[in-house]
Amino acid sequence: MSRLLLNRRQFLGKTGSTLLFSAIGSVLSTTALPTPARAQESERNVLIVGAGLAGLAAAYELNKAGFGVTVLEARSRPGGRVTTYRDPFADGLYAEMGAEYVDASDEYDHKYCKEFGLKVLTAKLYDGIFVRGQRIAMAALKSGKAALPYQGTVPGRLFGQEAQYTKQWVAKIRKKKPLHPEILKLDNLSVVELLLEGGAPQDIISLYTYLNATEATARPHEMSALRMVRAHARGGSFNEDVDEGRILGGADQLPKAFARRLSGKILYNRPVRRIAHDRTGAQVWFEEGGTIQTMRASKLVVAIPFKVLRDVEMTPHFSREKMDVIHTLGYGHVMKIAMQYKKRFWNEPGSIGQRVFTDTQLRRIYDMSIDQPGPRGILMSFTAGADAEALGRLSHDERVRVALNETARVWPEAPKHFEGAAIKYWNEDPWIRGSYFFMNVGQRLDFRKVAGKAEGRVHFAGEHTETSSMDGAIKSGVRVANEIKKAG
Repeated sequence: MSRLLLNRRQFLGKTGSTLLFSAIGSVLSTTALPTPARAQESERNVLIVGAGLAGLAAAYELNKAGFGVTVLEARSRPGGRVTTYRDPFADGLYAEMGAEYVDASDEYDHKYCKEFGLKVLTAKLYDGIFVRGQRIAMAALKSGKAALPYQGTVPGRLFGQEAQYTKQWVAKIRKKKPLHPEILKLDNLSVVELLLEGGAPQDIISLYTYLNATEATARPHEMSALRMVRAHARGGSFNEDVDEGRILGGADQLPKAFARRLSGKILYNRPVRRIAHDRTGAQVWFEEGGTIQTMRASKLVVAIPFKVLRDVEMTPHFSREKMDVIHTLGYGHVMKIAMQYKKRFWNEPGSIGQRVFTDTQLRRIYDMSIDQPGPRGILMSFTAGADAEALGRLSHDERVRVALNETARVWPEAPKHFEGAAIKYWNEDPWIRGSYFFMNVGQRLDFRKVAGKAEGRVHFAGEHTETSSMDGAIKSGVRVANEIKKAG
């Protein structure tokens, strides 16, 4: 995702959009997709909106299967939430300002990395905790030599402290069907409400905020209790022992590899403004060099975040349940701050660690340059929820000042080594406008299923239709490609 911040809301306001299309209606030019020689092959033309991993994977698989594909992308680059910054940093260092990790269980990430010759390195586990002013080594916590300064916690672990207050619900879910009325009532409760109902002290909620809620980029009072309990029933979710990895050389190599194999089929700098669909196909209006152009195809794949799709004119509207999901699906707040230092002081003896969970506004601080040449290095912070939103209201310089102050609380020597910083706040990005999806209170179990369900000749891909990860995005693109291939 680029650092360009366009005032898209002004351009896409409902009234403004209507006036725009009324004014230019008489001068629209139609660009047809390549028309196959035989009429029966016209069904094999597919238009894809969005060149994130979901759209790229769909285009790649359809192109291999002989379909005519064209991808419309609002940016000047592929990748969507996957973006690697290089230019601001010295000595060939780079930082992942968006999607970053490839877990050991990420089937589709590993499949395509292998296919494209990309190497995935296992990331170092989190090894330090800084909470309530205390520095705790993860090894000491796990061994029982140290304890968390939070009331009501179980010794020996960091994540999952809330599980002891939801045991009865986990047992019920394992015994009953997922849609049992007694279980579904959790859909109307937030994580905070359920934990308080289970007798959890406020400290457990505070800890959950800095752990699981940070991973979801949400606030606990927004998050579905049903989703949390189901995660525990399945054996848990993200924790301090998750086997993560990184693509050596930068995560952006993956979308770029897709894009190279789709050469000429991706049209950049073409933001979509309107979608119309009927039983014979779909038509899309998009901006191109200051004018509005239009394309029509027999199949359409929508692979952009629903938060952006809300501002695209849709004619006619999709089904009521689909529109409900489009307009209400939850997206969190997230900001990444990459801080370059002339020395990697976090690797020295006596350091709390290289990857640290904190209750500072930065929440996660870790060595971004662990597999990059030194001596300079980059500390990355991943801040989410209320803290990301608060930092988002500040200027760039103010954000840097806060980041430096918070880092100095963990490593007091940090300020004297600081050289510069790059910041990406995804909620102000006009083509994302948030982090990734999470289940709000009241968003029933089938929300993700509805998000990914095809509507006539329009198909839907994106992490919001699978799981909030690069792997989920690619999986959704492959699913859509299979849907279209099966339909012929």
